Amino acid sequence: MPTVASISQQIWDMKYRLKGPANGPIAGEPIDKTIEDTWRRIARACAAPERDPAHWAERFYAAMEDFQFLPAGRVVAGKME
Repeated sequence: MPTVASISQQIWDMKYRLKGPANGPIAGEPIDKTIEDTWRRIARACAAPERDPAHWAERFYAAMEDFQFLPAGRVVAGKME
């Protein structure tokens, strides 16, 4: 996991980390265990409409890896699966 400031970790946890539904069997439990999990989830969702989703998911992930590119907060918070 990349080294991030404590406040950055808190913001990711509060706003962008995918968690189970509040009323589900894993109520509020983190689904994204790491920031990399969040990047992978977003990369897969962005690549879904492409002809070769696996290829594009890797490229999108590489763009986000190590905070090289961060989509707008609302994209990250969209909780796409």
